[in-house]
Amino acid sequence: MATTSSFCPTPFHTGISSKHQPTPLPSTAVLTCSTTRRSPVSLRSVQRPVVVAAAANALEVEKSAVAKTPAKILPFRVGHGFDLHRLEPGYPLIIGGINIPHERGCEAHSDGDVLLHCVVDAILGALGLPDIGQIFPDSDPKWKGAASSVFIKEAVRLMDEAGYELGNLDATLILQRPKLSPHKEAIRDNLSLLLGADPSVVNLKAKTHEKVDSLGENRSIAAHTVVLLMKK
Repeated sequence: MATTSSFCPTPFHTGISSKHQPTPLPSTAVLTCSTTRRSPVSLRSVQRPVVVAAAANALEVEKSAVAKTPAKILPFRVGHGFDLHRLEPGYPLIIGGINIPHERGCEAHSDGDVLLHCVVDAILGALGLPDIGQIFPDSDPKWKGAASSVFIKEAVRLMDEAGYELGNLDATLILQRPKLSPHKEAIRDNLSLLLGADPSVVNLKAKTHEKVDSLGENRSIAAHTVVLLMKK
């Protein structure tokens, strides 16, 4: 510990004879007169281990409290899904479980239904679960060419098991061709049926990509979906 010392004054000549001169203080007396003062730097160095230890203890207490806190039961949950597939000749174009006449279809491990895949991801996301690729991996041969209605039914089962039901769904399909206007109602009705929801809470929109990039060049198709899940 750093210290500073102040010393008692030494005797000085006063003209008095030596026998009357005050006797110089011994060195021990000088030490007795000294005062000490703690350096702020050294004080901080002493306090730091104490502060760090206290912070670590507080963090452990906080972690313990979080671990013991049960997950919140939310009155509603929101999820977003996105999917995109290449369009290639020789494949069927299936959207929302409906086969759409077109010279190109989705190249995928399953049936490539971009809308149903997107809806599944939105539901899983709202529930805080892994995405469709983790639950139904394309490395598993049993999903080769599988109808995407299987994935939807599993997502609905998980939603029901968690105690939620569909509040509403809003989906947007993005493709340059074919025009979906003649098929939108059939797609929406089938999607509502698969979800076990009233068609009034299922909304479907379709947009072109203004001939920009692969979507606009009829080389791919994409979909976005937002779902609101309500606690039963």
